[in-house]
Amino acid sequence: MRYSELLGSKPEYKDFLTSCDHARSVSLLTAVDGLLQWDEQTMLPSAAGNFRAEQVAALAAITHAQRTEKEQGERLQKLRDSSLEKEWPRVVEATIRLLHRDFQKQSRIPGKLVQELARTSIEAQQAWVRAVKASEWKPMVTHLEKMFSLKRELAACQSPDLDPYDALLDDYEPGARWKSVNATFSRLRKALAPLVRGCIESSEGPRETVLRGNFPLQSQQAFVRHVIEEIGFSFDRGRLDTTAHPFCSTLGPNDCRLTTRWDEKFLPTALYSVLHETGHGLYEQGLPVDWFGLPPGEAASLGIHESQSRLWENLVGRSPEFWEWCHPIARKAFPESFNDVSPGMLAEAVCSVNPGFIRVEADEVTYNLHVMMRFDLEREIIHGNLLVADLPDAWNERFETDFGRRPSRIEDGVLQDIHWPAGLIGYFPTYTLGNIFSAQIMAAAQQSGVGIAQQIRNGEFAPLLQWLQENVHTFGRTYTSEALVEKASGKPVSEQYLVESLYQRYGPLHGLSPEMPQLV
Repeated sequence: MRYSELLGSKPEYKDFLTSCDHARSVSLLTAVDGLLQWDEQTMLPSAAGNFRAEQVAALAAITHAQRTEKEQGERLQKLRDSSLEKEWPRVVEATIRLLHRDFQKQSRIPGKLVQELARTSIEAQQAWVRAVKASEWKPMVTHLEKMFSLKRELAACQSPDLDPYDALLDDYEPGARWKSVNATFSRLRKALAPLVRGCIESSEGPRETVLRGNFPLQSQQAFVRHVIEEIGFSFDRGRLDTTAHPFCSTLGPNDCRLTTRWDEKFLPTALYSVLHETGHGLYEQGLPVDWFGLPPGEAASLGIHESQSRLWENLVGRSPEFWEWCHPIARKAFPESFNDVSPGMLAEAVCSVNPGFIRVEADEVTYNLHVMMRFDLEREIIHGNLLVADLPDAWNERFETDFGRRPSRIEDGVLQDIHWPAGLIGYFPTYTLGNIFSAQIMAAAQQSGVGIAQQIRNGEFAPLLQWLQENVHTFGRTYTSEALVEKASGKPVSEQYLVESLYQRYGPLHGLSPEMPQLV
């Protein structure tokens, strides 16, 4: 059902439509905030950071006041109490339920706290950029201590009955709880351990040498733009820009901004970050425009968002069929580097397993170890078991345990991600949840006859994109993540799909069996 179909309809929809109008007016302010934050990470002069922090804080206060208006709360409560609720279409019922839930959470947060969080986020992100350039940890300690303290306060306000980390996780993955997530991660870690060890120790594994060469910036920009246009990203409704840490930001129903960073000596840095952000962008461009600013026009969760980014980045972008299609495009863009390189060599190279320091450049096999480490560390800080000042030592010790070596530069360790300075605490586990969801969704799509080898080989991405739009994107936030994955696939969520996918795709490349060994 389209939102426009409800306009001027039944009289009992009057309060519903008024509540929706109010929520959409708030979305205009959040879009302006998004524009300010996009600009802060892409265009803002370095000396303008403090004033931008004040701008964002002032806007956050105005937005919060409008979002928590008493009249809106009363309307939503009336709608929730109405006996008619069960008779309304599901999309209407879900919109009321979710708007009411959002209102309750937001109403528990003092406006001052909202304002301070917004200000601190900009200040900390600006400090992070300087700290990375200077390779210095000490300047970040005060900023991160303040951010973690504010996030604890936020958790206590908005969800006082929940564990503080669960309260933060719920903002990104509604309904998720850290103990359940931790149990899933433990099973996944155990299942993947033999594959990780086997790939690292293998003498048969592919090497990434062919991906290193001369890749001029302008040629890269034209190349990746062409690739993602062919996949389905609409530049009439989006753009691609440069930043220190790649991200996707939606500023309106027809304004989706992708960003990346570039490396003129190593092609995957930009290519796979752009494919990742394009997955986010395709999801945003696939959400129902008619419902923009309301739950049916919003992403289900960050886990579902990451499922879309990881699907296009890895399950499509690292497939041999993708490189059969992409090879002529890459060779034309970079003749000096790729004239003597076959599609198979490129396909194998992008599936090399190298336990590196940088999460966003990590291979699929070891990637989840990066996520699990961050999940554990940020949870320990929120629970008061780890001090921010001790993060570098804790990070390095855990990294050595998981990867067998320690980063020598702080920017290759605890300073590499923008999430904690930005206040995105509770976000990290959604990457691995997204990997789990993506494998199951892709399996369902392929069983339906889309996203299969021959289509990708021919550059026919539209059937897969359309299937995702019809089975994932179109429902917006009206289903929980697990319910949405089950609806799309017909089966309960299971990490088994991811495990099997990784063993089947990476095992033979490294001289290993494609079958997961029996675990005792």
